Amino acid sequence: MTTQIHPVDHDLIRAAAHVARTRCRGDNHTMAAAARARDGQIVTAVNAYHFTGGPCAELVLIGAAAAQGAYELDTIVAVGDRDRGVVPPCGRCRQVLLDYFPALKVIVGGDDRVRTVLITDLLPESYVWADHQLDAE
Repeated sequence: MTTQIHPVDHDLIRAAAHVARTRCRGDNHTMAAAARARDGQIVTAVNAYHFTGGPCAELVLIGAAAAQGAYELDTIVAVGDRDRGVVPPCGRCRQVLLDYFPALKVIVGGDDRVRTVLITDLLPESYVWADHQLDAE
């Protein structure tokens, strides 16, 4: 795995932290995510926790971005409520993010170790859904 470090988008971290601080209340919403679209638009979302496995903030963000016309995401970050800081995406989110945005940059790490890496570096040797679809003829 060759980790490529990219500049950290501190505006995204601040946007996600603001949403986590102001919109995450109780046990239903404990994580916030922010992403920058290729056109510069910032989209935010929160998770929808449910004991059946409700969607993570990153997955809610994909839908929110599409609803706002942002189909090409460049960089994403998730931040926990109660000042937990940057939280890396779970395995399911890594797979979905890779399938939707194979060139996506993801902000990971904590405090003084925060960095931006490619989604492919977070899920090496991965199954890429698009590679296994039959071409519609």
